[in-house]
Amino acid sequence: MKAVQLFADIDKEVIIVNDFSTDNTEEEILQYKQSNPEMNIEYYKHSFNKGKGAALHTGIDKAKGDFIIIQDADLEYNPQEYNLMLQPILGGFADVVYGSRFIGRNPHRILFFWHSIGNRFLTYISNMFSNLNLTDMETCYKLFKAEIIKPIKLR
Repeated sequence: MKAVQLFADIDKEVIIVNDFSTDNTEEEILQYKQSNPEMNIEYYKHSFNKGKGAALHTGIDKAKGDFIIIQDADLEYNPQEYNLMLQPILGGFADVVYGSRFIGRNPHRILFFWHSIGNRFLTYISNMFSNLNLTDMETCYKLFKAEIIKPIKLR
């Protein structure tokens, strides 16, 4: 993430939410933050496990920028693709951009067969009811204009 240079000199703010990990996650985060003082890293932790949704709520609430990218900690998606996601928003064509593991020319993590079949089925159903044309409704790679996502009360 450190090496990613964003378009239009957009500053990066990295928000890490620890949802009460019981391993050495906190020590690793604090060590990384200390070793990289030039990065704008904000660290928050929950006092008990609240789940992924609560971690997302915390991160969205604490974000200060104009754009919010949601990326899981496993880095399944390459941070070098942030600018690809920003292009439609900066060009005025979108307010929200979803990543996809099924399209694009960059390599992505291999999915298990039944998981990919289930994902395509759920994406098909989701597209039917939303009248959208997503390719990966379970994606964990999303970019929003902050003004779009912050007022939404997620449940």
